[in-house]
Amino acid sequence: MAEASLALVLTSNKMQVKLLFFATLKDIVGSRQLQLDIPAGSTVGDLLNHLESAYPRIRDYRRVALTAVNEEYVDEFGRIEDGDEIAIFPPVSGGEVQSGEIVISRPREIYQITREPIDAQKVVRQLLCGEDGAICVFEGVVRNNSKGKRTLHLVYEGYETMALKKLEEIGIFVRQAWDIDGIAILHRLGHMDIGETSVAVIVTSAHRRAAFDACHYAIDKLKKVVPIWKKEFFEDGEVWIEGQ
Repeated sequence: MAEASLALVLTSNKMQVKLLFFATLKDIVGSRQLQLDIPAGSTVGDLLNHLESAYPRIRDYRRVALTAVNEEYVDEFGRIEDGDEIAIFPPVSGGEVQSGEIVISRPREIYQITREPIDAQKVVRQLLCGEDGAICVFEGVVRNNSKGKRTLHLVYEGYETMALKKLEEIGIFVRQAWDIDGIAILHRLGHMDIGETSVAVIVTSAHRRAAFDACHYAIDKLKKVVPIWKKEFFEDGEVWIEGQ
């Protein structure tokens, strides 16, 4: 559908916003990005109402769709301002991206979104110090089946800048909540073959309990809030895997 068809009935005051779509919603709209003029004072709910009229299939996702304004989650009552970036996406599952790699690196902290293979042991060597008595490493890897069907490969897609911000937020919370020394959270995007690592969480600490608990929390939280989705490819088709 042509972008011009998205024009709302404008009041005398209007503003322009940038829309981003991901996973299934991107497929429905037929584009990852659109520019849209909307009436001043519009809410996220107003925007979703219009999108439903332009793309009726979005209605099926209305109850579960997540929205973010300028990389922060908001509900349908959130106000939109001129120049805002609004992302609309299904629940995260945790694709292809434009950037190669984005990273936040500080002493004892690494947060990274990358298209390159993840080398967890290299990261361990970066984090480990003499005071550490425990290392907990979690790696999520691509398996060869899903619900009884043979998986050929996966493709991960993410809202890269927001995903990196959420990885950092998780890491900051973990460092405050547990007595740990170092943490790294890395997620890969793009095409991945069977057996490759898609996500890694590495925690170092003086004692094992803190490392285990912090690592467990970090990967569980990542799966709930970090805007990354995967598409599974089978011999007879493909499907986006979305959260609940």
